Amino acid sequence: MSAITAECCPPSAWNGVRDRAEYAKSYQALCQHYGLRPTRNNTGVSHENGAIEARQGSLKTALEQALLLRGSREFADLAAYEQFVAETVRRLNARCARAWEAERVCLKPLPARRTTDFEEVDARVSKFGVFTAKSVLYSVPSRLAGHRLKVRLYSAHLEAWLGGVKVFQCERLHASATDRHPRQIDWRHMLPSLKRKPGAFARWVLREAMFPRSEYAQAWECISARLPERAACRLMVELLDLADRSGAVAELAQVLAALQVQGELPDIDALRERFAPRQPAMPVVAVELPATSVYDELLEAA
Repeated sequence: MSAITAECCPPSAWNGVRDRAEYAKSYQALCQHYGLRPTRNNTGVSHENGAIEARQGSLKTALEQALLLRGSREFADLAAYEQFVAETVRRLNARCARAWEAERVCLKPLPARRTTDFEEVDARVSKFGVFTAKSVLYSVPSRLAGHRLKVRLYSAHLEAWLGGVKVFQCERLHASATDRHPRQIDWRHMLPSLKRKPGAFARWVLREAMFPRSEYAQAWECISARLPERAACRLMVELLDLADRSGAVAELAQVLAALQVQGELPDIDALRERFAPRQPAMPVVAVELPATSVYDELLEAA
């Protein structure tokens, strides 16, 4: 998994752009479920909930200080960063542990079930196998083309449901000021439609998302420069199909890089033979049947 870089950002960048009325409605439903009474600040009197609002600033400051002490903002994966944030929050909460224990005895029992922690929207999958949810374009397996899905949007992932059955799940992306319409495209989802019309690859708007590694993008530049457009598109789609069928994305990428250094074009027939699945060798088992007299001896012994 590629490394991630931690940057302290304002809460507005975390939550994204959301309709205010819809947010208020969801918050009221949350309070109703847990038996809470929501209140509002008076306009222009922002310090009324200062004890709560200040925690946002203190958390950002604590994260920034912890990152400075750590000496690096690079994390191996998202799980490592989440663990880092959880440890920072735990140290902050330890300061008010005594007050929390005093308040805890006054709390009411929790409801029998948790509240809904996702937002559900309807999405129709286009004939190209993509749908849009919250200004983000997602790809799904081609078998779902034309279906209307119930999409459950969680904070970090989304689930697509069809007739009460979960048919798809992936990481959720959020629109931001720098990228208002991000895309979550899996190149394997797009292959079936491209195999039917490989000529569309040259001018396809999602072409850059079809390269599983940088070596494939470099191979496309070389192929498109030396072959006619129709032949180049067909060869590139066949290479992607070979990488998918053989499960050798990294190995094929190394071969493509070596061919580019040598100035040679890929030979799709030779590559198919090279990456074709090998037939498993079946072991030779020799079965020796004992003589029937052995069973007679066992019966006499019994």
